[in-house]
Amino acid sequence: MTPQESPRSPLPLPVQRLNRDVPLPHYAYAGDAGLDLCAAADLSIAPQQRALIPTGLKVAIPVGYAGFVLPRSGLAIDKGLTLVNSPGLIDSHYRGEVKIIALNTDVSQTITVHKGERIAQLVVLATPAVQIQEREVVDNTSRGSGGFGSSGR
Repeated sequence: MTPQESPRSPLPLPVQRLNRDVPLPHYAYAGDAGLDLCAAADLSIAPQQRALIPTGLKVAIPVGYAGFVLPRSGLAIDKGLTLVNSPGLIDSHYRGEVKIIALNTDVSQTITVHKGERIAQLVVLATPAVQIQEREVVDNTSRGSGGFGSSGR
């Protein structure tokens, strides 16, 4: 069995449609990490402007997990559509409508979003609870404090 064929145990994700015309989140391909999210309304985003795009969905992320909303690479390169707070975080106790905070990065073209168009991706990941343990010093690694660009460009 190849890595692309390895079975994954599905995590149940309850979803409530607020708009019956909007598709449920779905994988474009078997093995994908991100579920496509679609717009629940038509709207236009002027150059360099933000917009709140409704999805018409509520999700019930299980406790111990979080949803991360990410941009779609095709929309980013083709139209300049990205997400302002990428990734957007959906905590397990949030039950409101999932909305996408989009940004048109193009300086001259308005972006038109159509109802039902795939606009973002939802990735659900395990999020263990952590226990803060204050220390006078933390252990060192070979990377140390090297940050942006420290591994080469």
